[in-house]
Amino acid sequence: MSRISDTRIRTREAAVRLVTSGRLAHELTVDLIYAEIRQGSRTTINDELKLWKDEQTRNDALAAALPPPVANAMLSVWALAVEQGERVFAQRGDELEAEAAAALTRAGTLETANAELQGELRSVRGQLDDQQARLATVLAELAQTQTGRDASLRLAEASAAERDTLRTQSEQALHDMRSAHLHELEALRTTHTEHEAALRAEVDRATSRLEGVQKRVMLQTEEARDAQRRAEAALSEARQRNEQLVADVQRLSADAAEHRRLAGRHERQLGSAMEEARDLRRERDTLAQQLARLQGQLKARDESSSARKTRRSRQEA
Repeated sequence: MSRISDTRIRTREAAVRLVTSGRLAHELTVDLIYAEIRQGSRTTINDELKLWKDEQTRNDALAAALPPPVANAMLSVWALAVEQGERVFAQRGDELEAEAAAALTRAGTLETANAELQGELRSVRGQLDDQQARLATVLAELAQTQTGRDASLRLAEASAAERDTLRTQSEQALHDMRSAHLHELEALRTTHTEHEAALRAEVDRATSRLEGVQKRVMLQTEEARDAQRRAEAALSEARQRNEQLVADVQRLSADAAEHRRLAGRHERQLGSAMEEARDLRRERDTLAQQLARLQGQLKARDESSSARKTRRSRQEA
């Protein structure tokens, strides 16, 4: 793998790590990425970071109307509010129950006093006026206490009903938020699956092209070798005939000239075939670099999706 491809891949990996650690995608800069990977030119890092940000923007556009961080923040605030409300209502309910118990105790005490007063009324008829006045006072206090107790009980019942209503609303809101989050997650999974399938198809096409180029290179190389062998055979045959037919100088000179012309043509064909083979090798190397880059994008996409799933799972937990 070339150094440039390695820099681009590590740029994407560093961007995913920074986003996973809590940074927003649009806050990432070339300096932050370079501080992570410590290699490559800033121009290459800047180009690859722009491509990665564009991909993130397109993916985020497919999500729900609210960005996940905003939805999660609203969910956290709502959960805290519900928890605080439940604590306040529970505390107030305990206070009301304590007040009701105290009122009942006072009522019992007053009822006992009333019974004692009734006994004194039956036993001491001579002090009827004083006892009736005291009894009226006690009865008035008892009635006031009973009224306060009834009001406290009604307030406690109203508080409990309001707490139950608030709890029901909170549970419904949480259920709606979870449903929306599940729909958003399903949409992201569908988009990721489609993008992954497209990348894999591109990788397969690049692999097929690379295999075709390799076959062509092997075929051209074999043809060049055959041409070279034919030229060498022709030259060898010419030398043998020249040695055997030294006496026939004029005829052999013409034949030798023809063989030299053929040999020169074969050598030119060989040079052309070798040049074409070098071009095919360069094309193969280019395709190999493209394949490595596509594989790096696919790997970065898999890691980004895994990081998002992990972060959402932690937020839901």
